[in-house]
Amino acid sequence: MARQKDIAKIRNIGIMAHIDAGKTTTTERILFYSGYLHKIGEVDDGTAFMDSMDQERERGITIMSAATTTMWKDYQVNIIDTPGHVDFTAEVQRSLRVLDGAIALFCAVGGVEPQSETVWHQADEYKVPRIAHVNKMDRSGADFYRVLDMMRERLGANPLAIQIPIGAEDTYEGIIDLIEMKAIYFSQEDSGLTMEYEDIPESYLIKAEEYRSIMVEAIAERDDDLLGKYLDGEELSSEELKKVLRAAVLSRDVVPVTCGTSLKNSGVQPLMDAVIDYLPSPLEVVYQDGYDVDNIEKIISRKPDENEPFSALAFKVLTDPYMGKVTFARIYSGKLDLGQSVQNPGADKKEKVLKIFKMMSNRREEIKEASIGDIVAIPGLRFTKTGDTLCDIKHPILYEKIRFAEPVIKQSIEAKTLADQEKLISVLEKLSDEDPTFKYENDEDSGQLLIAGVGELHLEIIADRLNREFKVPTRLGKPQVAYRETVSSKVIHDAEFDREIAGKRQYGSVTVELYPEERGNGICFKNEVELKALDKEMQDALQNGAILGLQVGPQGYTMIDVGVRLISVKHDLEASTAMGYKIAISNAVREAAQKADPILLEPVFSLEVVSPEDYVGDIIADLNSRRGRVEGISQRGNMQVIHGVAPLSEMFGYVTKLRSVSQGRAIYTMVFSHYEPALKKEKF
Repeated sequence: MARQKDIAKIRNIGIMAHIDAGKTTTTERILFYSGYLHKIGEVDDGTAFMDSMDQERERGITIMSAATTTMWKDYQVNIIDTPGHVDFTAEVQRSLRVLDGAIALFCAVGGVEPQSETVWHQADEYKVPRIAHVNKMDRSGADFYRVLDMMRERLGANPLAIQIPIGAEDTYEGIIDLIEMKAIYFSQEDSGLTMEYEDIPESYLIKAEEYRSIMVEAIAERDDDLLGKYLDGEELSSEELKKVLRAAVLSRDVVPVTCGTSLKNSGVQPLMDAVIDYLPSPLEVVYQDGYDVDNIEKIISRKPDENEPFSALAFKVLTDPYMGKVTFARIYSGKLDLGQSVQNPGADKKEKVLKIFKMMSNRREEIKEASIGDIVAIPGLRFTKTGDTLCDIKHPILYEKIRFAEPVIKQSIEAKTLADQEKLISVLEKLSDEDPTFKYENDEDSGQLLIAGVGELHLEIIADRLNREFKVPTRLGKPQVAYRETVSSKVIHDAEFDREIAGKRQYGSVTVELYPEERGNGICFKNEVELKALDKEMQDALQNGAILGLQVGPQGYTMIDVGVRLISVKHDLEASTAMGYKIAISNAVREAAQKADPILLEPVFSLEVVSPEDYVGDIIADLNSRRGRVEGISQRGNMQVIHGVAPLSEMFGYVTKLRSVSQGRAIYTMVFSHYEPALKKEKF
């Protein structure tokens, strides 16, 4: 079947920002102006189309990234509206991994906020070209030019205004397009559908000419022909400026900046025009290479071409009440047909594609085939998890998995009735498949079932979903901190294992050195034994045994930042086996850890509190009582911003205390920073 859509006219974009910057509101306007929605939904009213979960509607925040497809002019735009709350950063990570371009949304009042920085650096990691949009220009304290400065200072970005606002706060009226040099006003009678192009008001002409000059010079510098014309005093056409600016955006050298206020239906259409003009199609993206399934040292590349073998990345798994397990996949090469069998090389399993859906938030449209650039939902894949590769059976390829943050907070959980306990474990399994930052386990000491996540809200939403979505009423215990252990001194230790197992002698004898590694290095293994008699199976067994032995430390917590050096082995040609070595080295590192002065580590979070000046003293005093450290105070408009760090164990319930201290006027953001030695050695 011939493809109906030109691949060059596809845009896969995400909208990313700090919480409450207006991502979902902006998406609602895009869908309305493109004709997909006939009525604008509002986040504050709980009627936003992209917020399909009950918890999203109630809290007015996005929790799970939602995908939808719409048409803008004659371009197909696949949009993923990502969460802004730090507890749901994993949703942003996996979206950025498969997107071609992004809109970075900034509040004109708050500017570059902590989560803005987090998602910006994630986009840098995945090499995603982006444009920036300064929203909420009508809000008190809005300052477009300050946001430009913050982007340079805090993000190290190269922002280039291609629009400037006409007024700000209650005097905001519209925008000035610096490329066309026209003022644009948006009719409020039809919710901004009608745009009026007029001459630039005389009072804004000097500023518009100043910023157009900055823009034209920055663009002309990137093209020799354009620079020559510019230096000769020739007028540069809109087409010439857009062409060179597009190339600069695709190479991630420049970030064009637009502005408006989505809630008041102003500036969204020109933003979407900028998406078409400057963000890449699937043909223009620099794709990550894959690996040979049998030899991960060998690099394999796939071109964005329908004639290439099929390959895709599963970036999200969720449980749909009607379709069961649904896998979202981004197709990088080739075509996917209904009924096709595909390979999952990571799980070494084949999967049958029985249905393919194009998703529109919580609505869906069944299709018979999909091709490069498409983001589709495939129900019924049994073995595929987040980050898995799907590919042609005869031409396997393995794409790099998505890396996620480790859980730092735990709570005990139990079903309210014995009959629901078994169902609870089944549902937790589904939720951990959906969300790589959510885990569950049975605590061997207490016999309790524990759930683990990246924040209080994260686990609160999980518990709420269990009750409403899966009809499993539960009770939660008090939040617990996911402590870690490490060692603080070097120890050399040997161990021997010699036992008959299943009628065969298993023997291994090793000498290891255990030593502290730098923070963030995890478990490091160095094999300094050069013995030809050690085959690959034995070498792998030694490494795996060392890692296995450090999974649980002397105090019962996962060990991190520990180095293991294999100094020597005793090798018996008759008796030495891979199993013997694995058990011997596992015992050796476990016993060495007890002698190497083990210490408990606790998670420490970076903290940013935004508050009126009147409450700063009380907020700092409260942080000090929580073992927090204030690292600086800065000014943001008429608000004070307190920067600091604090241990997670002291921050439970902080939102309630902060509201009390500041009469509800302060807000805060916490992001995991690092582990450091805990004051007490206590186990919950």
